[in-house]
Amino acid sequence: MDPQVLVLGANGQLGRALRDFFPHAHFMARQDCDLADLGAVQNLDLSDVDVLINAAAFTAVDAAESSEGAALAKLINGEAVKILASKAAEAEVVFVHVSTDYVFDGASRKPYTEQDQFAPLGVYAQTKAAGDLAVSNVPRHYILRTSWVIGDGNNFVRTMASLADRGIEPAVVDDQIGRLTFTQDLAQAIQHLLQTKAPFGTYNFSNEGPASSWADIARQVYALRGHNPELVTGVSTEEYYSGKLGIAPRPLWSMLDLSKIEATGFTPPSWEVRLREYLDA
Repeated sequence: MDPQVLVLGANGQLGRALRDFFPHAHFMARQDCDLADLGAVQNLDLSDVDVLINAAAFTAVDAAESSEGAALAKLINGEAVKILASKAAEAEVVFVHVSTDYVFDGASRKPYTEQDQFAPLGVYAQTKAAGDLAVSNVPRHYILRTSWVIGDGNNFVRTMASLADRGIEPAVVDDQIGRLTFTQDLAQAIQHLLQTKAPFGTYNFSNEGPASSWADIARQVYALRGHNPELVTGVSTEEYYSGKLGIAPRPLWSMLDLSKIEATGFTPPSWEVRLREYLDA
């Protein structure tokens, strides 16, 4: 029999992508189980669940720097995940959880491995690190640590495409380096780990392809939309956020070493290929 899969965060970018790979799963959106409501999380019934996929998170990085946002981030990314981890361990459920490059400070200049130590810079990053630590105590878990997620929803690529089509000449950060992660590939990677019964643990995941800045990616978007990529001006993170209040610190280096997941037999396509397909669609 197919395992019974429960997905939290059904309406997010990843949640929507997971529907294509887990068509028979039970999907719960915020109105069904709000992770900010710890009582609802505690009452979540896992008695008939084999696999719990947590695709929900508080991801408003800058909002998490405010007192209200910080409280929500701690609830959703930290406390709720601790409860889910405890319930998954007790019910012997496989717990799949999505992490982020923000658990690192970006001070490295080589791709981060799954063994590298956390050094979260802001509140969002700290709450995600706390969630990771809780999930790592579940005997049967997969943590997928990812970066720069692009899917069905508001995101950087859609914003740049809109700016390009309106003839706007944006200033885009050019000193944050990483790779895009397309949700269709992240969802397929989750399916792959479960189907192949890969060893439990943490797996870095992004698309393959060259290390690039946000400005590099914006220029590719402009070019693929038939506009002059030179309309995009590169600026430093410090310049971009100068004078703005409530801004969370960003890691300047978000490259993830993919050798562990690729050793399981899954190699994601290049982000450049997926970017072209995404814009064509």
